[in-house]
Amino acid sequence: MADYQVTCTKKDGADADRRIDALAGPGWKQASIDDVICWIEKEGHTFWVEVAKKRVSVVVRQHDTGRRLKYLTTEADSFPPNNLLKLPDCP
Repeated sequence: MADYQVTCTKKDGADADRRIDALAGPGWKQASIDDVICWIEKEGHTFWVEVAKKRVSVVVRQHDTGRRLKYLTTEADSFPPNNLLKLPDCP
């Protein structure tokens, strides 16, 4: 089980439902959302972002509708919206 900081994301575009397609961080290269979800659920890895000098966990949630049933977000931390969407784009 490993622990990964997320410092950038790859988003699908500037549309209203901006979806994150991939994540990356120090010491690990870009990984798809599907891979990260698998690593969290099946392998017990943890992912997190830093917000206001605090560590906020990335968690898997499930939509009731839509093509992609599972998605990533951060735990509630009083900093709306989703902290992952605030991260810069990965190079």
